[in-house]
Amino acid sequence: MKKPLLGEFETPSSNKYRVGPLQSIHMPMRRFREYEDVDYVIVGVGSAGGVLLQRLARAGFNVVGLEAGPFWDTEHDWVSDEAGSHELYWTEPRVTGGTDPLALGANNCGKGVGGGSVHWAAFTPRLHPSDFEIYTRDSVGADWPITYDEIRPYYEQLELEMPVSGPAYYPWGHPHGYAYGPHPMGGVGNALIKGCSALNIPVSIGGPVAILSGSHGDRPHCIYRGFCIQGCKVGAKASTLVTHVPDAIRTGAEIRDRSMVSRIELGKDGRVTGVHYFDNEGHSHFQRAKAVIVSGYAIETPRLLLNSACPGHEKGLGNSSGTIGRYLMAQAGNVVLGRFEQPVRMYKAPPAHALTEEFYETNPKNDFARGFAIQTVGPLPVAFGKQVLAAKKAWGWGLRREMMDYNHWAAFGLLGEILPWKDNAVTLSEDKDCFGLPIAHVTFNLHENDKKLIKAAREKTEEVMQAAGATEVVQEARYAHLVGACRMGSDPRTSVVDKFGRSHDIPNLFVCDGSLFPTQGSANPGLTIQALAARTADYLVSQGERIFTSNERDMTTTPIRRELAPPETWGKGVPRLK
Repeated sequence: MKKPLLGEFETPSSNKYRVGPLQSIHMPMRRFREYEDVDYVIVGVGSAGGVLLQRLARAGFNVVGLEAGPFWDTEHDWVSDEAGSHELYWTEPRVTGGTDPLALGANNCGKGVGGGSVHWAAFTPRLHPSDFEIYTRDSVGADWPITYDEIRPYYEQLELEMPVSGPAYYPWGHPHGYAYGPHPMGGVGNALIKGCSALNIPVSIGGPVAILSGSHGDRPHCIYRGFCIQGCKVGAKASTLVTHVPDAIRTGAEIRDRSMVSRIELGKDGRVTGVHYFDNEGHSHFQRAKAVIVSGYAIETPRLLLNSACPGHEKGLGNSSGTIGRYLMAQAGNVVLGRFEQPVRMYKAPPAHALTEEFYETNPKNDFARGFAIQTVGPLPVAFGKQVLAAKKAWGWGLRREMMDYNHWAAFGLLGEILPWKDNAVTLSEDKDCFGLPIAHVTFNLHENDKKLIKAAREKTEEVMQAAGATEVVQEARYAHLVGACRMGSDPRTSVVDKFGRSHDIPNLFVCDGSLFPTQGSANPGLTIQALAARTADYLVSQGERIFTSNERDMTTTPIRRELAPPETWGKGVPRLK
């Protein structure tokens, strides 16, 4: 073959971004002037910000997305290499502390257009109905200001927009099915099936995961090569860079990449007027806006609001409740590793493609509240080496010997619900970043309920691994998925925003990302984050100009606006159980 199958390789171009081997975003995009009073500025173009940007642009609003990281050209910026993918993560300085500190700067925060959805594993289980009322049911945590039934239409919608591959029947929470067929099992998935089946534990296979099991539009199907969390160069994995940003650009949105927002400006009338930001060369700018939406995720969102303190808001912008930064959560994410006599080759499938949620709900027989899930994970060799180092204290030749045995190991991850505690918090450090801004200080402590849950979850996961036939079982203690720290609620005294993400204190300031979560369940948060973003967008569209001019709050829930979805991304697939 004299030429590549899809034509000659192209050099980077300012007129086109490649977001997959067959997908391109054609530039130039619309450009707004800084002195223009745009309708919305969105801070952070990630999982939530990408959906909001697309929805609001398609509805006809003038909207600018400011993203601290780069606008990725996947063909030129991404590499299928663990070490080479570190630029996908937010690795700026942060301080971490507490009795059980979080590891920051790796796969828990994204930087660049698409945010964390670029490097997520794309596992998309829904929260359960019980997750929205755990205080009422279990006397722990907090209730959400919305119910499962209110978010359910958006779960169904986003599962079609991504789309999500999964089984025809999913038995846990609110039973439902998926419109796109499940993935075939890899070796690690077969191990989970074998272990669960031996213990009579129900298990779901082939998803739910937002990775194509068959070609869809201009996106090819998964080829099972294992580099899902390094940025999917194939284009089979959903990220807002692939699913929503192209339509946002087509319908008139502007994205300014490498733009670090430093402060939100508050006017004399008590309404925000825009945002200050630094460009890639360190020059300061101010973008005027009629409303501001902060979508920087669970650490950068509270950090920005705290850094935006001003007269009348000395504790942080919109922080009359004192809860900005409080109730930060991470899920327990211990990885249990098992060695098998026969090769497993756990990279040969999406990392997360089978799970059980049989232990998700509170069991009165336990001495702790809430529960956990058990999922497949598929660490690549470098990540596997780190896990073996932590689990077996292997080093030197011993570590090399373990890594040479990589193909014989399987990995299961427990995903456990750590409750929201006020002392788990994001505050400001005395240390500064390269722009002179105080960096985040993150404090995290496990409480008694958390410790008991993690112990039970680890033991059950090890039991499943042993039942699968593993001859050796070890585990690494770790966390997964940051959420909370700007939680939504009905009471302005105990929450930052209302059920639509609107600040209780400032009528044209919104928060929309994972920081909204009052509690977190034992489900991966990505689907819920995007569903909340679509729901907030529908509310903003229904309110129209009132968001920009009125201080009154209409709390009426609006019908879902399917016409705002990216075209050709929904309304397909097979009929499914709802």
